[in-house]
Amino acid sequence: MWPQVSAEALFWLGVVSVLSIFGSIGGVAWFIARMPADYFTHEKREPVRELYRWPLLRYLVVALKNVVGAVLVAFGLVLLFTPGQGALTILVGVMLLNFPGKYRLERWFITRRGVLDGLNWARARLGKGPVEDPADP
Repeated sequence: MWPQVSAEALFWLGVVSVLSIFGSIGGVAWFIARMPADYFTHEKREPVRELYRWPLLRYLVVALKNVVGAVLVAFGLVLLFTPGQGALTILVGVMLLNFPGKYRLERWFITRRGVLDGLNWARARLGKGPVEDPADP
């Protein structure tokens, strides 16, 4: 009882899959390269003050950031079960989302085995210094 799917639909589904994989890798790399090395070492996250001057721009940026973050989290969950950088994609997605307790969750997530190593490996490949470990005094 499988639905009939045309060869053309399967072709375009494959194209979208390949483009989304490379797009997520490129997007995650772009985000990781621009992350400050001390991102996880602060006790609490300070808001971006420049956006407070233009309320419409602030709401637009927050809405767009949350949509992209939710897509990355969903895609990262898929990548956990398929080849790809699922944990890093989820981390970047969570970093883009806005919700109470987000920064504590980010700091907890980065201390999971292999996540900080993977993040620093990616930053080294991009010519950036390592991210500081939040557990270090």
